[in-house]
Amino acid sequence: MKTRWKSLLERFRGEDMFGRTQRRLTLVYSGVLMLFLGVFILIFYSILHYMIWKDQERETNALADQELQAIVKYLGTYGRFDARTLEAEGVLSGAEDGLFHYIVSPSGELLYGQEADRRMRPELLSLVNRGGIGFAGMYQESLRYSGDRMGGEGRRPPRGYKRGMDQDQPMELRLLVAERPIQAGGQQFGTLYIGKNVSYHYVLFSWLRYLLAGLGLLFFGVALYISHRMSRRAMVPIQASYTKQREFVADASHELRTPLSVMLSSIDALEMEQTEETDPFSRKLLSGMKEEVKRMSRLVGDLLTLARSDMPEYRLQRELFDLEPYARSAAESMQGLAAAKGIRLEAAFSGSLQIVGDAERLKQLLYILLDNAVKYTPEGGEVRLSLRAEGSEAARRLVLEVQDTGIGIAPEDRLRIFDRFYRADKARNRQQGGHGLGLAIAKWIVDAHGGSIAVESAPGRGSAFNVRLPAAREM
Repeated sequence: MKTRWKSLLERFRGEDMFGRTQRRLTLVYSGVLMLFLGVFILIFYSILHYMIWKDQERETNALADQELQAIVKYLGTYGRFDARTLEAEGVLSGAEDGLFHYIVSPSGELLYGQEADRRMRPELLSLVNRGGIGFAGMYQESLRYSGDRMGGEGRRPPRGYKRGMDQDQPMELRLLVAERPIQAGGQQFGTLYIGKNVSYHYVLFSWLRYLLAGLGLLFFGVALYISHRMSRRAMVPIQASYTKQREFVADASHELRTPLSVMLSSIDALEMEQTEETDPFSRKLLSGMKEEVKRMSRLVGDLLTLARSDMPEYRLQRELFDLEPYARSAAESMQGLAAAKGIRLEAAFSGSLQIVGDAERLKQLLYILLDNAVKYTPEGGEVRLSLRAEGSEAARRLVLEVQDTGIGIAPEDRLRIFDRFYRADKARNRQQGGHGLGLAIAKWIVDAHGGSIAVESAPGRGSAFNVRLPAAREM
């Protein structure tokens, strides 16, 4: 089981940038599809909601206006209001097309009333008295009343009411109420109220929201699958092109190492043949050629390292060793370069520091960080290397720190200094001989060992690189 988890962890760490890019493309594609779907659902729901409610309002207003005209015509003819006569002559249509029809006097007295269920009258009268007598308009109301009022006599409650699991809980109705003042001959006889039960439409739209949400989730899964297929197909030619370029860089770097080695050996041989009578210009020329060949050799070596790191089949060597002797050796090797610039190089170690990893790569990491610190520290500055262990036995880490008093790094550059070929100051880096690959290799080495690398820096105040690596557990 432990071996299996270790294999999965290495596979996760070794995931290349194409996998991360494909995931980002998948999220972008699915996000765009879901955005269009969300806009479509919102527009569809809004239009449907608007059309249905406008239709309900139109029907209720038409019914209220029709009855109001009939009542006003009757009053203009007879000059008095008689609810029974109006109902007998068919002027008042009753409550068949709505939940209730009421006519209320200016004093608030009920002159005429018809409901879908007479036992709802107290709640309905209380509701219409809140509407404001004598004002024409349309408004929505919700009505709550006790469930026992709807029981008995085999009567069914209005369609669309909401009742809880407990039958004794109050029920709730949604009403659309049209209010019309009744006036004839300059006299106000009362107010006509027509209420329509629209609870069913509220329930319908509630279920419609759930349905659309469910369809949205379903289409999200479909969009995610389609986006995954699209992003994978989009990455095929890019990955193939990158693979060819990577192989070309690896092959070219490997082929260049031999002629560069021959050139360096030839220059060394020519330097050995120099005498005191040799022209100073020739000596300077050979020295310059030697430095350029060394720089090209380092560049070719770094390119080959990065090309190999991108290969899925490339694996680091894993062995248990003490990192302290390697750190001490790296510090001693850099003493000469530091002394030539007048830089004081200090190193501090805290005893045996066991780690499981690739010794050559970790040694390369030490050289990269120290060389970078010495390179960008001006004359008379300081560079400090420290290596220690911290944390409990279960989570023990090796902490490698390289601090300098150099030129520092601007905040906008700190996020990109580990990118390949990135140089904060290209002109100054050319003078220093940098090509923007050292820190990229350093980060790859740290990531391959399951560690982390961070930098704290400010322009003119130096830099501090902090590397944390998992330490080997004591047996």
